[in-house]
Amino acid sequence: MSTTTGQRPEPSTEAASTPPPSLPERWRALPLPARNLLGAAAALLAVIAFLAVTGDLTALRLATVGYTFLAIAGLQLLVGGSGQISLGHGAFMMIGAYSMALLVLHLPMLPLATNLLIVVAVSAVAGIAVGAATARLHGPYLAGATLILAVGLPGIAHRYHDLFGGSNGLNIRTVGAPPFLDGIVTTSEWRALVVWFTVLLVLAALATISGGRLGRRMRAIRDDETAAAMSGIPVGRTKVVAFVIASAAGGLAGGLQAYVLGTVTPSSFSLVLSLTLIAALVLGGIGSLWGALWAAVAIVYLEVWASDLAKVMDLDHNVQHNLPIVLFGVVLILVLRFWPLGLHGGLQALRNRIARR
Repeated sequence: MSTTTGQRPEPSTEAASTPPPSLPERWRALPLPARNLLGAAAALLAVIAFLAVTGDLTALRLATVGYTFLAIAGLQLLVGGSGQISLGHGAFMMIGAYSMALLVLHLPMLPLATNLLIVVAVSAVAGIAVGAATARLHGPYLAGATLILAVGLPGIAHRYHDLFGGSNGLNIRTVGAPPFLDGIVTTSEWRALVVWFTVLLVLAALATISGGRLGRRMRAIRDDETAAAMSGIPVGRTKVVAFVIASAAGGLAGGLQAYVLGTVTPSSFSLVLSLTLIAALVLGGIGSLWGALWAAVAIVYLEVWASDLAKVMDLDHNVQHNLPIVLFGVVLILVLRFWPLGLHGGLQALRNRIARR
């Protein structure tokens, strides 16, 4: 029998029955840089809301958390990303801090944004020099080379006293909040906003780098350098690029520290600072920018809490000075005992356990 050909086919209902994409699906569909920038914008709004209900002292501590977070995040990309151990990260913070101070003193007409860009450029050049010299070093040899940098660089401030101010350092005065924000934002709150705006912008770039092609290359070198070289990855160039990015982040953190505190001294960038950054990186968890955030919060607020505890107990001055270090060490030991992957790894494990239940 012949079939009827004059009938119209029924319209398909497949498109009409397809549900619209959910919000998480739309979020994952966005390009990685857009997602990171939107996340940074949301975090900045949270910082603004937090500053609106706190005072100047909390704003200063929040700014300290911000530039410390940036310094540890750069170290995170270097250690957790490419597997290079650096014990001289505090030296790059010193380079950035003194660069900012000298620019403010000798070129006061330059805007803050220009100063920060120059600080990044100077720190990146220093990172190129050190990274190229240490690209062939591994393990303890690399750590030893960067350790020499951390030990020797503060001595330059004492050697060239007229330029760097010797042990007294340099004092600078930076511009506060714009005139149209008078009575709305205090100077401390404005500086905290400047710090976090800069930090979040750089962190969005670091997250994009870590999640992109360069980040995959660095992780391949970290896991097996020989296999990465055999697969066509330029090992030496990639390691130098990682070192330059970390150095620029550390230098920018030092520049922001000088902007917030208004003073730069060589004693602030001793070997203790570099070792503290490494220890805090382990405490927070290597391999995640969230770990760098928990590490920065631990560095700042453990010192505050230890100082408050020492004052309440009316302890000796020397005990007050050393109690924050002891408390930090105790917390580090306890965290690594129960959470070997650091604070972020422990929080992830806790979240997964709750999700399974």
